[in-house]
Amino acid sequence: MDSSMFPFVSESAKAKLLLLPELYAHWNAQINVVSRKDLDNLWERHILHSLALGQVLPLRAVLRVADIGTGGGFPGIPLAIAFPEVEWVLVDSVAKKIKVVQAIADALELNNVRAVWGRMEEVKGPFDLAVTRAVAPAGELKRWMKGNWSSKPSTSLFALKGGDLSEELRGIRHRIHPISQWLPGEFFETKVVVELPA
Repeated sequence: MDSSMFPFVSESAKAKLLLLPELYAHWNAQINVVSRKDLDNLWERHILHSLALGQVLPLRAVLRVADIGTGGGFPGIPLAIAFPEVEWVLVDSVAKKIKVVQAIADALELNNVRAVWGRMEEVKGPFDLAVTRAVAPAGELKRWMKGNWSSKPSTSLFALKGGDLSEELRGIRHRIHPISQWLPGEFFETKVVVELPA
């Protein structure tokens, strides 16, 4: 892992990130949370992709961040490793995925992670920020978070997305951050972080 790409990742965080491929291989053999193809490309398609959010999130201590539809723990687990002073609430409606998320958080002693089985709109806030990875259109994501934001002025939702988003984002206030400015390679060429102010 090239430290110059992610100056916010400490040496101790890097050591934990390096354990992720083995942990996911172990759990994926029992409960399929990552496709075989993606497991072979875990660094690029999951870990680095998740960490790209760290370039734009206005993170500081004592923030509470929701990861909407975390699946196997992305982007939440890599971000929780990189930002141990922030509280991360990883939410998914599939119980077996949350079981894996909790097991990985326990194995890495991530005391700042809470894995929650349920739908985002049923999870009790408030949250200062939210992150997600292409689980729903922007308008729907905003609806799920309605009434769940803290009173802090910088509350926003940050979504990892790709492709043509012009139709999806029409009429919605947003800002786009191309991931290719931090990460080289074909996979990241069309990938962006969409910032949606609450």
